[in-house]
Amino acid sequence: MRFKFDKKKSAVLRKNPHRGIGFEEAQEIFRHPYYLDQRQDLPGQYRAIGWASGRLYSVILEIREDKGGEYYHLVTLWQATREEQMLYEENL
Repeated sequence: MRFKFDKKKSAVLRKNPHRGIGFEEAQEIFRHPYYLDQRQDLPGQYRAIGWASGRLYSVILEIREDKGGEYYHLVTLWQATREEQMLYEENL
């Protein structure tokens, strides 16, 4: 699984106390069981809810393609809300 993201945005997210991690750390979500649902049709955005750095996070991503094949473009992230925690627990 390949990932791409804006490195400057990742640094800003890491410094934000409500986010707490950057996209580099958020990639851990995809190494464990995670919940995935579709957020928007155009562009096709998805929400992944899973564990990274010992906390439950939500990540918005787009599935894109380039010459190397399919990759996940990470758009934003935040610590999972209570509703997202329940959604994760109910589905995994």
